[in-house]
Amino acid sequence: MSPSGATFTEDPAHWDQVAATFDPWTAMLIDGREVGSDERLVVTSPRDGSTLAEVAVASDADVDRAVAAARAAFDDGPWPRLAPRERGAAMLRWADLIERDRDVIATTVSLEMGKPIREAWTIELRALLATIRFYAELADKEAGEIPAVGEDNLALVTREPSGVVAAVVPWNFPLTLAGWKIAPAMSVGCTVVLKPSELSPLSALHVARLALEAGIPAGVLNVVNGTGVTAGRALGLHAGVDVLAFTGSTQVGRHFLRYAADSNLKRVWLELGGKSPNLVFADAPDLDAAAEAAAWGICFNSGQMCTAASRLLVEEPIAEDFTRRVLAKVAAWTAGDPLDPATRLGPVVSEGQLDRVLGHVRRAEAQGAQLLTGGERVLAETGGSYVAPAVLDRVDPGSDLAQQEVFGPVLAVLPFTDAEEAVRLARDTEYGLAAAVWTSDLRTAHRVSRAVPAGTVWVNCYEEGDLTVPFGGMKASGNGRDKSRHAVEKYTELKTTWINLS
Repeated sequence: MSPSGATFTEDPAHWDQVAATFDPWTAMLIDGREVGSDERLVVTSPRDGSTLAEVAVASDADVDRAVAAARAAFDDGPWPRLAPRERGAAMLRWADLIERDRDVIATTVSLEMGKPIREAWTIELRALLATIRFYAELADKEAGEIPAVGEDNLALVTREPSGVVAAVVPWNFPLTLAGWKIAPAMSVGCTVVLKPSELSPLSALHVARLALEAGIPAGVLNVVNGTGVTAGRALGLHAGVDVLAFTGSTQVGRHFLRYAADSNLKRVWLELGGKSPNLVFADAPDLDAAAEAAAWGICFNSGQMCTAASRLLVEEPIAEDFTRRVLAKVAAWTAGDPLDPATRLGPVVSEGQLDRVLGHVRRAEAQGAQLLTGGERVLAETGGSYVAPAVLDRVDPGSDLAQQEVFGPVLAVLPFTDAEEAVRLARDTEYGLAAAVWTSDLRTAHRVSRAVPAGTVWVNCYEEGDLTVPFGGMKASGNGRDKSRHAVEKYTELKTTWINLS
């Protein structure tokens, strides 16, 4: 149930009706105005391969206009100068309007990237709403410092909004990840240019227009569409952008660091890929619960999440039994229509992504892994990009499947003999985003969780947490943190004012 009292509708006919009246916004939003273009980008639904819409595509000139609008709104507009409580109130109104349109926006997410409607409504939209409300309520609760410097001087340490923020976000959680960036930035008085993924721009365009309806001034939130090599690159190189926040692949993250070096040395915050190890010891308190979590961790969102539990590390004495348990749990994840409330596993986002996922499975088999289940296209007659979750055993720790992010429902099983080997295997990738440890021994839990380089380590659970805790990666999984009060640090500058009183 949402804060407004609304509940998820179980009737499939309701969601079919919402989809039947689907009429998305397709123009960009720049300085509070809808902006079209001669070039159009086709948005295809992975549900059935149909064309959902053709959206306007930003040229370099459009990106310039969006950044200029954000700059004017920051330098001369009211938003950074409002009392923080007033900014928070406007953001709360915005959240209420998103809540009003929740069914339509959830359906948009489901259609454009294939997320099952239940998860789109109960998880994606819940996360967006909670994020906006969290930072709206935090807006007037961030205080400065007055260090003790003696009677003859007064020192003030204040957090100033950084300026214009470019937020470049992916398609797998198109609104959750956008919210994690734009909400803290806006709450402290920054203005934003958002570039959603070219695969999932429609939900972001809807949400941004509601910000205007809520009374958030024009230019505070702008949306430009396009690919990473066009609009994303233009934002990365733009001298008018003060901070760039990106979630996506490690490869693209490196590009953004180069763009910053080649332009104005803007701060770049990166939440990148992962190859998360899920370590299950023989003394795990509940092997069925661990197996359920292992299956959920690779099947949820069709495996398309950076924290996917894609490496299952199991202690030797229970490896065979535990793998059987996981296979039984994975079998319950059957692909289906994302608009059906009963569906747990929707399609992967595109035909291209389907080909990449299946290619990983075939290469793993060629490198000696044993395919235990899945790994083939299903429901091809629908025209959608559906794949059966794959579980592969006997995976070589140095193989592509153990090292590379698949971003699909493909699980690699690797046994270990003791805690030392478990840690060595867990550390043996370039990534450091998340991990989990299942054990009844507090010493093992503490020592292993401290030894594994990851921004988040779950103990006897997976993917748990809330907005009060930070999220982000180490190593090639990025820098900085989303969520929690710490996210505000990315969009503010520390300023010292020293006043001589003598």
